[in-house]
Amino acid sequence: MKKFILISAVCFLTSLCIAQNPIIRNQYSADPSARVFGDSVYVYPSHDILATKEHGRIGWFCMEDYHVFSSANLTDWNDDGIVVSQYNVPWADSTAYSMWAPDCIFKNGKYYFYFPTKPKDTSNGNGFAIGVAVSDKPSGNFVPQPQPIKNVHGIDPNVFIDRDGQAYLYWAEGNIYAAKLKDNMLELASEPVVLKALPDKGLKEGPYMFERNGIYYLTYPHVADKTEQLEYAVSNNPLGPFKVTGVIMDESPDCWTNHHSIIQFKNQWYLFYHHDDYSPDFDKARSVRIDSLFFNSDGTIKKVIPTFRGVGLTNASKKIQIDRYTAKSNNGVSINFIDTANKFLGWKTTFTKANAWVQYSSIDFGMKPLKILAVRAFSATGGAIQIRADDINGTVIAEAKIPKGDDWKEIKATVKKYESGIHNLFIVVKNNSNVAIDWISFK
Repeated sequence: MKKFILISAVCFLTSLCIAQNPIIRNQYSADPSARVFGDSVYVYPSHDILATKEHGRIGWFCMEDYHVFSSANLTDWNDDGIVVSQYNVPWADSTAYSMWAPDCIFKNGKYYFYFPTKPKDTSNGNGFAIGVAVSDKPSGNFVPQPQPIKNVHGIDPNVFIDRDGQAYLYWAEGNIYAAKLKDNMLELASEPVVLKALPDKGLKEGPYMFERNGIYYLTYPHVADKTEQLEYAVSNNPLGPFKVTGVIMDESPDCWTNHHSIIQFKNQWYLFYHHDDYSPDFDKARSVRIDSLFFNSDGTIKKVIPTFRGVGLTNASKKIQIDRYTAKSNNGVSINFIDTANKFLGWKTTFTKANAWVQYSSIDFGMKPLKILAVRAFSATGGAIQIRADDINGTVIAEAKIPKGDDWKEIKATVKKYESGIHNLFIVVKNNSNVAIDWISFK
């Protein structure tokens, strides 16, 4: 049994994130626009920060800049730095903290970064405008244009380029709007139209368009009940008319918003979205996730169930964050923050009953024998764990005794039986003890 599910991350000072779920672990992030440029995936999220009296509106969304993150394997993510901030956009109100959901697209040898924010000039009202920054590279340097796009008022820009080369801009302002773009990607080539036949009740925002096998998928968050679920409508034309078809991801009871993008990378489709992993008590500070996405034979989308483990292979020699599990026993296992004062340190897995277990899928042991198991753990009682391969009753790869103590320690043990290739692991506590684990790794 092999499953590919989201993976937690450790972010080093080099700005490299070894990612499970959420994939960005050095800052809050939301509204991910994922794009395949060359052999890598680039993610352009919005950047949540916590407002203060002097910066933003306390208790509300607060965003002052955008970072870009890149990966060649969906597992190792690099923070490539800030691409645009409210302080370097000529037309933007640099005190608004309203750099909401962006997008980026490649055309004619340039990268075009689209972003909404509040303008200095409020003669057309107090709403949002949408601007463009242009770069020769996907990670920047992006140069903002001196003015926003004319005749566009709203948020959540999304750009889709059809197979004939025609580019379309989508955005939200109560309804979802669309228009053709000129070849310069900076101006509208047609009047905006409202995309009709979408749900009339409940907020709709965050449009994201993609095409597969001649079907145009308009996807969007929609408040059908209390919080946003991800839905989609289909058409044979990028401007519709559309037919509401289904739900991509159900609403979360804990996070009011969701916002997403969908890409195909190396023959697999993926859904990028956000949740409030690092801020469960304040859903205006969110974190980006990924899960695999699949289609039925008729082109409809199979509903995506959010996971911790996520996508990609984890190298056995890296720190394996078992709190981002694939599955766990019903009793005797809990997941909690290591330090509630610094949630970006991540989570710990605590075992409290004999034979309690967690499963972590898709670990690559390679072909060179690994001889040592390392475990970062502590136990107030002392205890022992086993690492088993592929099944709860599978081959015991290694055992480690966790000494009694009040502090985190790195414990090492000899690997009993090396298993090459890709395996699922089961981490099992052997007795009725209290054992907390941060990570395991093999050397």
